[in-house]
Amino acid sequence: MEQDLIHLQDLRAALDAKRVSSVELTQHYLDRIAGAADLNAFVHVNAETSLAQARAADARIAAGDGANQPLLGIPVAHKDVFVTRGWHSTAGSRMLKGYDSPYDAAVVERLSNAGMVTLGKTNMDEFAMGSSNENSYYGPVKNPWDKLAVPGGSSGGSAAAVAARLAPAATGTDTGGSIRQPAAFCGVTGIKPTYGRVSRYGMIAFASSLDQGGPFGHSAADCAWMLNGMAGFDARDSTSLERADEDFARGLGKPLDGATADKPLAGLRIGLPAEYFGDGLDADVRESVDTALAEFEKLGAVRVPVSLPKTELSIPVYYVLAPAEASSNLSRFDGVRFGHRAAEYRDLLDMYKKSRAEGFGTEVKRRILVGTYVLSHGYYDAYYLQAQKIRRLIAQDFQNAFAQCDVIMGPVAPSVAWNLGEKSADPVQMYLADIYTLSVSLAGLPGMSLPVGPGRNARPVGLQMIGNYFDEARLLQVADAFQRATDWHKRAPAGV
Repeated sequence: MEQDLIHLQDLRAALDAKRVSSVELTQHYLDRIAGAADLNAFVHVNAETSLAQARAADARIAAGDGANQPLLGIPVAHKDVFVTRGWHSTAGSRMLKGYDSPYDAAVVERLSNAGMVTLGKTNMDEFAMGSSNENSYYGPVKNPWDKLAVPGGSSGGSAAAVAARLAPAATGTDTGGSIRQPAAFCGVTGIKPTYGRVSRYGMIAFASSLDQGGPFGHSAADCAWMLNGMAGFDARDSTSLERADEDFARGLGKPLDGATADKPLAGLRIGLPAEYFGDGLDADVRESVDTALAEFEKLGAVRVPVSLPKTELSIPVYYVLAPAEASSNLSRFDGVRFGHRAAEYRDLLDMYKKSRAEGFGTEVKRRILVGTYVLSHGYYDAYYLQAQKIRRLIAQDFQNAFAQCDVIMGPVAPSVAWNLGEKSADPVQMYLADIYTLSVSLAGLPGMSLPVGPGRNARPVGLQMIGNYFDEARLLQVADAFQRATDWHKRAPAGV
């Protein structure tokens, strides 16, 4: 296959021109997945089913459907949190090892209807709980840029798969930063849309008021195409937002309203929160972010100082609310109807205890215990209720900032990817790595990460872009303008 065929638009053109078939494309990626087993990015591949989907896509392309279905015949990898017929759906946990879903998640269903070919299921932190993809029952994922480093979590398998060219695009979920952070650590582009944009039907739940699906790609344009296929109202999901469909790619390659071709971002006000650039931000990350901001200024944007004063509170708020919801959601995994069941037990209560003790990993158990504690009698008002009140104040901080700017930018994480095992023994240090992403999820805002340069040890640095509610199209348009002027998104790890 042609080496420059990595972006979805190029793949579409090649498929329509018959330079490559979907079967050839799918086999190419299946071969790459098999050759990169050491990355541990995939937990389940079913080549026979993938190639059958590719043959069906080729038949549709031959009938001329490609003109109306831009994703038709293009392979995609799905995070193991989305239930998928034909592949195991385990959420990275022993609790669901070998589980075969009788139906597709809404995200899988929509992309399948659009003609995408499923390559397999990607590794993830167990039940999406983690920032490093070291909490998976199937072992850690390695970062393609440096195999000593973590890929970020919880969607680390999806990010690593795209970075290593094992898939041209992948799905992920973001509860507190789990698309943006791995995208940053792996040097790819990823977007978390406004909460409710993408259906949660068939997404194995962690924290229901925070979980949101989104795509990974090599560019903002790739993410726009993917989001067009993923987003939309779903009556099966009570949190799905009933809004008219829109084209998230409509601004790609175009200047903002009132701007010009040589200054495509003229008039754009970039808000820079003081809280994102204070103590704790590593110098190498700051340097890459500053260089990117200077490039945005060359494109016509202006910097505006803003403040998000409740940023530090996002960590305690998130780690009260998310475990509380996890405690409730994971109570269904008791060994009775589905999931792991202990081989030996004395009675029903003993079966519950042993099945959950054996089926859940350490981090999941930790969060279940925290969540059960904050929801217990005598502590609900002191912790859970107070956290909900502060969550509303965090959302209001963003609205105050957006009164002064159009988009907020800053680092995705305080550092580049750390080494495997470096923070495993200190969960608090792991939680602190989410300081810049958690508040966006708590507010339900759209946010994305795009690569902006190398940091320490040549590991990627990501720039976080945050928009107001339902502002995904403009976020993608702004990111696309930056990527047309730079080449960070085109760079690949050594040997890829």
